Amino acid sequence: MPKVLIVEDDPQIARIVQIKLTNNGFTVIHAPDGGAGLAAVREHRPDLVLLDVMMPVMDGYQVLRSLRAEPEFAKLPVIMLTAKGQERDILHGFKDGATDYVVKPFSPAEVVARVQRALR
Repeated sequence: MPKVLIVEDDPQIARIVQIKLTNNGFTVIHAPDGGAGLAAVREHRPDLVLLDVMMPVMDGYQVLRSLRAEPEFAKLPVIMLTAKGQERDILHGFKDGATDYVVKPFSPAEVVARVQRALR
């Protein structure tokens, strides 16, 4: 089963995504902030990361840049899942190395489809 790490400070959003992914055959790990998310990547070695932007400790852009700077995680698929949906935010995510970018509110089914596509 592919392993997905959700880095999200809103427990309700994390739970909705976790349920949908689990029901579609994924193993899911949750980290509540950017610092814990970076540690979880190193510890659990997920196949993909769903990453919020606005979080305590480290924001999602900082986490993404940190991952891209480490050779073993430079190609790890990272999908930004955030309320920051202005063009400059989306471009910032892609510039920092995001694989995909999903703006909240989102369809949980769409998130699953994007995760599946990114893992092909």
